[in-house]
Amino acid sequence: MLIYNTTYHVTTADARNFVIWLNECYIPEIEQSGELKNPRILHILSHKEDDSECFSLQWEVEDSAALHRWHTRQGARLNEEMLKIFKDKVIGFPTLMEVIK
Repeated sequence: MLIYNTTYHVTTADARNFVIWLNECYIPEIEQSGELKNPRILHILSHKEDDSECFSLQWEVEDSAALHRWHTRQGARLNEEMLKIFKDKVIGFPTLMEVIK
């Protein structure tokens, strides 16, 4: 099993609305695809900077092929939607990790 993690850097002023959007829009839409499962949102306490918050959104995914299918069918479009809503107030970078134990 793999963990697909995206770390988001969000302006403090937009952090609350961003987390609400993740919970009410982004996560439910992704769950409908069935490719990514068991989402977790984490507030990152280290790497704190003035006027910003960091969050991690983690998903379980069966393999890289499933992640690729999700990204081409849904992920790219959802990232564009996030950009339209939050513009340059949210920056994210993905990490793909393999569960060892």
